[in-house]
This record gives sequence, structure tokens and C-alpha cells, in this order.
Amino acid sequence: MKNFVAAFSELETAHILGQQYLLPHVTVHLWMLRVGIARSDKREIIGQINRLAATVPAFIFGWVPVGNTGGANVSAFKPMSVPQTLKNLIPSRNRLQVISVRIALAATVVLAWRLF
Repeated sequence: MKNFVAAFSELETAHILGQQYLLPHVTVHLWMLRVGIARSDKREIIGQINRLAATVPAFIFGWVPVGNTGGANVSAFKPMSVPQTLKNLIPSRNRLQVISVRIALAATVVLAWRLF
């Protein structure tokens, strides 16, 4: 039998560590969705679909609720305290710097898309 509770707990840790990076952030939410489907947890399924829809815009604009565990059992907008064991693994960044870089990245992608 699969241990979905333990798996989801590990995904929450992965979410805290990866939410500042687009691909890991999307990947964690896809896996959380997969666990929600396996558990037939409608709240988690809907919550993860909503979070997946918001991940790219949130990434572009640098909005990350630091420490948020990413599950549907908590608000997607709520910053949470980062566990002591993870604090040294999360880089501190200037929000304006992050937003500038991400907007430039998004603009580059859009321009490249239009050129091809």
C-alpha cells in the first residue's frame, strides 16, 4: 500500500525549497495533484489545479509566499515560517530584482514566440 501521507509531507518540503524556481514549483504541484487524484481528494485536486494556473503569473511577478507548504489545506497566499532545517537552503533575494529578471524573461519568451 502506498503511503500518501508521507509522500505528501515530502512534497510540502519540496514546495518550500522549490517555489522560487518555475520548473520545480510546477513539478511539485503536478505531483501534489497526482497524490490528490490517487487519494480521490476533491479539495486537493481543485486546490492543485488552481495553484497550477497561478504558478506562472506568480513566478513572473515574483510573488512567492515564503514557507508556504503548497497543499490545499493552507491558503495559497499565506507566508509561513520556514522550518529551521530548511532556512539555510533558501536564498534571500531582493523582490524588485526578482521581478525585473522575471519580467525580462517573460518578455524574451513572448518575443521569441512571436518570431517563430
